[in-house]
Amino acid sequence: MSTPSHGALAGIKVLDLSRVLAGPWCTQMLADLGADVVKVERPVAGDDTRHWGPPFLQDDAGHDTRQASYFTACNRNKRSITVDMAHPEGQALLRRMAQQADVVVENFKVGGLAQYGLDYASLKTLNPRLIYCSITGFGQDGPYAERAGYDLMVQAGCGLMSITGHADGEPGGGPLKVGVAVVDVFTGLYASNAILAALNARNSSGEGQYIDMALLDVGMAVLANQAAGFLATGQAPGRAGNIHPSLAPYQDFATRDGNVLLAIGNDGQFARFCAAVGHDAWAQDERFATNTARVRHRAALLALMEPLMRTRGTAEWIALLEDKAVPCGPINTIAQAFDDPQVRARGIRLELARDAGDGIASVASVANPMRLSATPVSYRIAPPALGQHTDEVLRELGLDAQAIAALKESRAV
Repeated sequence: MSTPSHGALAGIKVLDLSRVLAGPWCTQMLADLGADVVKVERPVAGDDTRHWGPPFLQDDAGHDTRQASYFTACNRNKRSITVDMAHPEGQALLRRMAQQADVVVENFKVGGLAQYGLDYASLKTLNPRLIYCSITGFGQDGPYAERAGYDLMVQAGCGLMSITGHADGEPGGGPLKVGVAVVDVFTGLYASNAILAALNARNSSGEGQYIDMALLDVGMAVLANQAAGFLATGQAPGRAGNIHPSLAPYQDFATRDGNVLLAIGNDGQFARFCAAVGHDAWAQDERFATNTARVRHRAALLALMEPLMRTRGTAEWIALLEDKAVPCGPINTIAQAFDDPQVRARGIRLELARDAGDGIASVASVANPMRLSATPVSYRIAPPALGQHTDEVLRELGLDAQAIAALKESRAV
C-alpha cells in the first residue's frame, strides 16, 4: 500500500497520464504536497525519459543500469502502473480510475485522447468534480494547435533565445537556449498552480473544470520584465550576455584566477562597493551616481572596473564584499553548488530509498524548495521502477488476483 500522506494535499487523487517533463513536473509538485499520484505508463517502454541517457542510474555495485537519471528528476512520490490505453480493457480501467480521481493531467496532442474516451468531455460525464489539465505546445486553439510542442522550439519561438547569450559580433555570440528546459519546468509550475486554484474553486462550486496549459503561453509569460520593456517602448531587447539591461554593474567579471559575479541593484550598494575598493569618487561621479546614469554610461564604468576586478582572486573579492552588503558570489559548477555549505545546510540533496527489486537501493534527488511549517512536503516514494505499483493500484480498485492476471494475459496492463 502507498505510504499515507499528511501533507496539504492529503486525500487528493491524481491520475497522471503525462510524460517527459512539463506534465510530470506538475504532478511531482502535487505529489510532494501530499497528493496520491498514480503515473500511467506504456507497458514495456514506459515514459520516454526512462531511456533518455546517458547518464544512467547505477546499481548497488556501481554499474550503469538501463534506467536514465532524467526520469528521476520529476517522478518521485508517484506510483507507476502500466496500462495500454489503446486496449479496450485498458481504456475501461483508466475510466474507472478517473471516476475516483480528483485531477487528471495529460500532455497528448490536441484531441489525442478522445479516441480512447479519455478526453475531458468523456470523463466529465463520469465525474463532474474532475479537474482535467491538458498541457500542449501551443494550446487547444489557434493556427498552431495541432503542432507538437517541445521546449527548445518554444524557447526559440517565444523570443527567449533572442535575449540569451552574447551579442552578435562578440566571442561566442548568437542565440542560446537556457541550460535547463525552463519552459517545460515553468509550465509544470503554472499547471500545478492552476490545479490548486481549481481545487479551491471546487470547494465552493462542487464542480470541476478544464485547464488549457500551453508551453508557448508560458514562454511568453516568463519573459517578465523583458516583455514589459518591449510593450512599453516597442523596442525588442537583444542579447547582452550576463549584463542586466536595467542595472549596472550587475554581471560577471574576470578576476585574477577566474570569475566573480557582482549583482549591485541600488545606489547604496554601489557606494559601499566604491568605498571598499578605495574609489569613493566613483559614487560621486555624475556618470555613476545613480543606477540610471550607470546604465547610460555602462561602457565608461566597465572600463574602470574591469582592470580593477582582475587585481584580486575570486575568493578575495567575496571575502572583501560579503560583510559590506554588496551582493557578490562565485559562478559555481553544479558539483560546486551541491558542495556549497549553504546548500548542504539546507538539506537540498536527498537520498530516497528504493525497494523495486532492480538492484537500485536509493535514488538521489533535489529537495522541493517549498518549506511549509504546518504541512511540509514529504518524500514517501523514490522515483518508481516501471510498473512497480500496478498490482497494488489495481487491488485498491477492487480487482482480485484472478482479474489482475486476466488483464496481464490480455496485455491490457
